[in-house]
This record gives sequence, C-alpha cells and structure tokens, in this order.
Amino acid sequence: MAVLFLSGILVLVLAGCACVVWAARGGPCWVRAVSAVTLAAGELVRGAKGSGRSAGGRSASDD
Repeated sequence: MAVLFLSGILVLVLAGCACVVWAARGGPCWVRAVSAVTLAAGELVRGAKGSGRSAGGRSASDD
C-alpha cells in the first residue's frame, strides 16, 4: 500500500515538473496554472524545510 502511495506521489511530482517545463516554452493556460501550483508547492516545502534552522543556516555547534 505504501509503495502505491509513494508511486502516486512520484507521478504527480514528475507531471508537475513536466508542466513547469512546458509552461516555460509557452504552453496552454491550464499548463501555466499547474505550473504555478507546482512552483508554489515547492516554495512551501522549501520554507517548511528551512524553518527549523537558525539565521544563516548554521548553529552554534557548527563552529
């Protein structure tokens, strides 16, 4: 069941990436909409991933 779920996520990610490339080359409106959603989701994931870091991405133990 987990393999099926992860396979579905992988298919969605790959389709989103394909839409970003297609939209950059001047695709139809629906491709641009999917591309915008994909890029926004990427920014959200990036922001959530970096929210636990201190300023500059370094902690006191990195010295």
